[in-house]
Amino acid sequence: MKKIGIYVHIPFCKRKCKYCDFVSFDDKLGLQASYINSVLNEIETCDKSGFIVNTIYFGGGTPSIISEDLIVKVLNKIKSKFKVEKDSEITIEVNPGTVTREKLDTYFKNGFNRISIGLQSSEKRLLRLIGRIHDYDEFSECLKMARNVGFKNINVDLMLGLPTQVMNDLTDSLNKVIFLKPNHISLYSLILEENTILEKEVRIGLYTLPTDEEERQMYDLAKKTLERNGYIQYEISNFAEKGFESKHNMNCWKQNEYLGFGLAAHSYFDKKRFSNTTDLNKYMENQKENVIINEIQTEEEEKKEYMLLGLRKIEGVSISEFERKFEINPLFYFRFEISKLVDEGLIEVDLDNIRMTRKGLDLANLIFEEFV
Repeated sequence: MKKIGIYVHIPFCKRKCKYCDFVSFDDKLGLQASYINSVLNEIETCDKSGFIVNTIYFGGGTPSIISEDLIVKVLNKIKSKFKVEKDSEITIEVNPGTVTREKLDTYFKNGFNRISIGLQSSEKRLLRLIGRIHDYDEFSECLKMARNVGFKNINVDLMLGLPTQVMNDLTDSLNKVIFLKPNHISLYSLILEENTILEKEVRIGLYTLPTDEEERQMYDLAKKTLERNGYIQYEISNFAEKGFESKHNMNCWKQNEYLGFGLAAHSYFDKKRFSNTTDLNKYMENQKENVIINEIQTEEEEKKEYMLLGLRKIEGVSISEFERKFEINPLFYFRFEISKLVDEGLIEVDLDNIRMTRKGLDLANLIFEEFV
């Protein structure tokens, strides 16, 4: 039977971060109960329920800002509608300053077994600059509470390339997080999305970003520091202790199928990418009339996307797995693209893998452009 993942979008925040362009609101928390009823209805009326679910991910927004009882209602609805594997990975994103021990205890006792905590930086000035609502001490307390209630799979999000960020800032953040021994660390480069508050502040000269070279040096420092402390890099931005790689994200990078529930949630199913409306009122009125088909993939598009997603992984693309899926050797199908990238020193090919080189990690966008 086909295995799929499920994503649930919770679009509420205490305060929207200045770099965020996700569909989320910091002034509509009073709608949380009505919104969750709409999510429950969407799940109940889903016509794609005859599959096994092996990962569930609650993201946002800030899922931990709403009542924990509402979160549990959604998880229970998924379990009643789908066949959820006994050892499935069930993740919830939380932000310090929005959780209590009681919330974390409720999540854990009702089936959540992985938690992802947004820190971004340990430096107070950087947290204020990007609009975060917490400080490092609140983050540290949140992680310790999660561990104390029973979570044994904990991720921490960090960012690099922030305005005014210097190497010492990143070093301090890495050292403080590593000291707490989370099982997984995601390290994302800032992307200035158009019309976000931070993008406007940088555009008018209020803040300056690190140079491309400085950001590459930060990335190299972080990679070496994390690997030296036992974290294995398995994707461009993700490091984990052995066995703690994010199953949900790995499924996405392997081009496996998933369903998204909630406002603006995206799905990938039967070679179609589709999403829900970004209009909160429309979503809560009638979900079925507000599903948007973003893409119906041709076979060529599916192959290109498989390469693009697979090359994000440090292990790269398995030649034999590509052949099993598409009945053609990728070294032949993409012979011109692969030859060019090998000549430029951006990828390498061994007996069964096509993967990025160290140079390719720094210039990954040049690789991805070949498969767009």
